[in-house]
Amino acid sequence: MEKFEDNFTFEDIINQTFKEIKVGSTITGTIVDINDKGEIFVDIGYKADGIIPRNEYFSENDLEPAEEYKVGDKIKADVLKLNDGQGNVLMSCKHAKIKEIRREFKEKVENRYIFEETVKQVNKNGLVVLYKNLIRIFIPISLSDIGRDENIDTYKEKKVKFRIIENDERAKKIIGSVKDLIEEEKKEKEEQFWNNIEVGKKYKGIVTSISDYGAFVDIGGAQGLLHISEMAWGRNQNPRDILQVGQEIEVKVKEVDKDNKRFKLSYEKKGPNPWNKVEEKYHVGDVVKVKISKLMPFGAFAELEKGIEGLVHISQICERKIAKPEEELKVGQKVNAKIIDIDLENKKIELSIRELEGTSQEYKEE
Repeated sequence: MEKFEDNFTFEDIINQTFKEIKVGSTITGTIVDINDKGEIFVDIGYKADGIIPRNEYFSENDLEPAEEYKVGDKIKADVLKLNDGQGNVLMSCKHAKIKEIRREFKEKVENRYIFEETVKQVNKNGLVVLYKNLIRIFIPISLSDIGRDENIDTYKEKKVKFRIIENDERAKKIIGSVKDLIEEEKKEKEEQFWNNIEVGKKYKGIVTSISDYGAFVDIGGAQGLLHISEMAWGRNQNPRDILQVGQEIEVKVKEVDKDNKRFKLSYEKKGPNPWNKVEEKYHVGDVVKVKISKLMPFGAFAELEKGIEGLVHISQICERKIAKPEEELKVGQKVNAKIIDIDLENKKIELSIRELEGTSQEYKEE
């Protein structure tokens, strides 16, 4: 063999030119070819090229080697054998990639990472997703946001957000929870809401429920009470005649109790207070045209105009003694009545039909 200076052989010089590699080491090389079999040839700075057989290749995106890489790209792989029998260094992209994905997954779980993956399988118990086409994660129905009446099959190929709540690698038991994430997001949203809400602030909200005393309105984070007294000026209005469930309305915060997480709302469309003009429009002794709006055991409420109501006490309905207002009146009936008292401070008007007996009491449309 040819000798060189300092007694080094040509082989010695060649060997020193290339880096030393060992079985089990992970190295990064440059792709020099990808053949039709899906084999990847890699320049690893060694005296022989590395080869990654198709069965030692792994794609987190489920792609073929030629779909994911091209000549000149860098690739990381483990050394399996220094000679595969054909002069190449046998390597595995799969081993290195799987180790990297598992390490990355573990770190994300420890940092309470929010995952978003595509549902690959569904069954009666829940959803199955794969992290980077490798790690199987199960999301039980009880920890998902699937409704009772929903068809679970529609979730296949849909993306879901979740957090890992159990990661047992040995038992291959990895559990994800959508509900855990939803509850956390809801809590954060509520906290932000209560930090920002203040009296006088306007919101657009959705009516979620209606009762006899008012409506509850969701203003994005919490529900507040819109009392009937804040919807209309009349005392005997039915909230269902004013609003509907699902309706979007503009409201303003009237009161806030942050300690008990409660707030009350007012409704801008309630309009100006009609009682502001009562003093100039109505006087004791006036005969007014009214509409019976509500019957009570003690009398009848009658509407003078929208937002202004008066009370006809049972003793003021007629001369004869009656047991209940229904004997003489009915809701919706229009009659003439006389104003016998006005209490502006308490917003009360007393009326009498009895004092007009003998005159034409029945109201006629003009």
